[in-house]
Amino acid sequence: MRQTELIERVASYNPSFDEDTLNRAYVYAMHQHRNQTRASGDPYFSHPLEVAAIVTDLKLDPDSVVAALLHDTIEDTDSTRKEIDGLFGQEIGRLVDGLTKLKRIDLVSKKTRQGENLRRLLLAVADDVRVLLVKLADRLHNMRTLNHVSEERRMRIAQETMDIYAPLAGRMGMQDMRDELEERAFQTLHPEGYSLVYEKLNALREASGAVIREIEKTLVDNLAAANIEAVVKSRNKRPYSVFRKMERNSVSFEQLSDLIGFRVIVDTVEECYQALGVAHTRWRAVPGRYKDYISTPKQNDYRSLHTTVVGPSHQRVEMQIRTHEMNDIAEQGIAAHALYKDGIYAAPGALFSEPAEGDGLSRLRSESRSYAWLRQTVETLAHGDHPDEMLEQARLELFFDQVFCFTPKGRLIALPQDATAIDFAYAVHTDIGNSCVGCRINGHAEPVVTRLKNGDEVHIIRANNAVPPASWEHVVATGKAKAGIRKATREARERTYAGIGEKILAATFRRSQHKFDIDMLGPILGRLARRSESDVLAAVGRGELPAEDVLKAVFPDYRKERGKRQKPPQSEGWFNLSGVANVMFRLPGRRREKYAEATREFAASIPIRGEHGDMPVKIDPKSGAVPGDRIVGILSPGEGVTVYPIQADALTQYEDTAEEWLDVSWDIDDENPERFAARIEISAVNAPGTLAEITDVIGRSDANIANLFLEAPSSGLTKMVLGLEVWDVTHLNRIVREVRRLSVVSRVERIFK
Repeated sequence: MRQTELIERVASYNPSFDEDTLNRAYVYAMHQHRNQTRASGDPYFSHPLEVAAIVTDLKLDPDSVVAALLHDTIEDTDSTRKEIDGLFGQEIGRLVDGLTKLKRIDLVSKKTRQGENLRRLLLAVADDVRVLLVKLADRLHNMRTLNHVSEERRMRIAQETMDIYAPLAGRMGMQDMRDELEERAFQTLHPEGYSLVYEKLNALREASGAVIREIEKTLVDNLAAANIEAVVKSRNKRPYSVFRKMERNSVSFEQLSDLIGFRVIVDTVEECYQALGVAHTRWRAVPGRYKDYISTPKQNDYRSLHTTVVGPSHQRVEMQIRTHEMNDIAEQGIAAHALYKDGIYAAPGALFSEPAEGDGLSRLRSESRSYAWLRQTVETLAHGDHPDEMLEQARLELFFDQVFCFTPKGRLIALPQDATAIDFAYAVHTDIGNSCVGCRINGHAEPVVTRLKNGDEVHIIRANNAVPPASWEHVVATGKAKAGIRKATREARERTYAGIGEKILAATFRRSQHKFDIDMLGPILGRLARRSESDVLAAVGRGELPAEDVLKAVFPDYRKERGKRQKPPQSEGWFNLSGVANVMFRLPGRRREKYAEATREFAASIPIRGEHGDMPVKIDPKSGAVPGDRIVGILSPGEGVTVYPIQADALTQYEDTAEEWLDVSWDIDDENPERFAARIEISAVNAPGTLAEITDVIGRSDANIANLFLEAPSSGLTKMVLGLEVWDVTHLNRIVREVRRLSVVSRVERIFK
């Protein structure tokens, strides 16, 4: 493409542009790349020139065209940002610098953190969406010339395009670009699959040629009879979209229907609905296949009417009906969206700048769903999610098919398919999601994990101080909900860790004859390498920061002041646990001393529910612990708190160590009962029916057998170890009594190892 042709392209949609700047950029880029060639052997300057041509196809502003010409100068030549700023202005310099940073991001290499790099990409385009649009044009031209690079690089670029850039183009509403990017990536990654589908589609088009012409002529004639001037053209299905549908539905090519498609383009919205009436009058509509994306646009600004009818040869025919404006936005997305507001040209980058009075950008901002999605995603990044979580969330957001639901006040909420009421709550507001405890769908109480359907009205039931269960993360479909649940549960765990840490520090300070106050932590944050007092408490609670290190930081000479630790009572080895009257256990001396110290040092025990809650504790799987057991917590660095019944053999290993023993107690939620694991050992007669009698008793006692181990019989007896799931210690004791009464049972007891 010659210099004059590029200028003519820009002038065709923006006659008042600065021609001098574009000319200087053309000459400068050609000079800087003069000694470089591409892998194909062509002069390197052909690449930025073709990228600029694609940018003009999108009708982007002149600054974007200049940035396209210059996008490789800083990276591949001796040009600098300062030089670009001086020659072409800071605005263009910023665009070129943003494109340079994007080029350095490797999004698919297993040697890098993909999530972190995707975060950098989205942050890089957050300030000016034109950076992303020019980058997409750059990637499109690279895909068009991909056959000239090595196979390894070709596969890497194709995978990156399929995973990131094609979905981003779709999210920006640029469907034509997305289709071509996916098509070329599919052809590279799966050449055999591409060839097979491509050949079948060609054969189908040839066989259906007469039918397509008949439908097209019938549509044009019927629309003209209704005084509707329309452009009607058949749509060629893309091999990748067909392949994806075959994979998604697990069907062969021959089993697919509606492979014939038409697009009807009219002048006004009213004519869209009139054309739909003409089509449904002429042919029978397929139930459930009508979608109105005009009244409820997609999140990428896509608007159109979709319907499927039964054609003249009894085959299904897809139809898309839209206006010329809708068609341009469907093909070019946010790039075209700006052109239709208030009859003026507004560069997509202006979406991110402060609007001047009366320039129409405020309305453009409110109407551009592509812009809203990008800004919302960037806001989510600010929460500091783990990079791997960010990668998963972004991919969830990039690939979407939608359902549309309503709040009780009529607000429309667009969600991906398979979204739940939890997703709906988070889509309305993060606080609503965090406090969600129930829902009503179309007036009926339903579980919050219910999958939503188009048109559902959803009312979210909230509760103060509610925390979303961590298990919800595996149920929801949106990245926003996953991020919100992770953040809320992480904060809840941190609060619990901080509570544990505060108790540990209070006990440690008390042993050294000092009173702990959280205000003591402020002056020593730097020495402890922590950002806040709560970080210190949580680190102590997790076992990452020894409590004595905090004490030493507050009182450097605390060892000299440290009082002699009072020994616990050792009356003949008997000890009253947790101050419960008339409940006495005989324990080994060292363990008794440790438990006495734990229960004496803490003003209140740490409440424990179960393993499936959001508390940062776990129950020792070998020992088991059920409500009613006397329990103790062991704080281990990097592992948090592990709960043991006081009889557990495993506690022996901690009797002579410096590990922290914590006083813990049961805090059972009566409204949400939970089963707990325990094990019993049975010696029974080795005879037919013995096992059946034992399991029958356990089943009638409302217990569950989680696992069973049988040992070879000795002296006519078989030893069985049963892993049970019971409600509490009373329930377990009742089961033991019932099993012991069986005539085939010789011995039964609970075991803790």
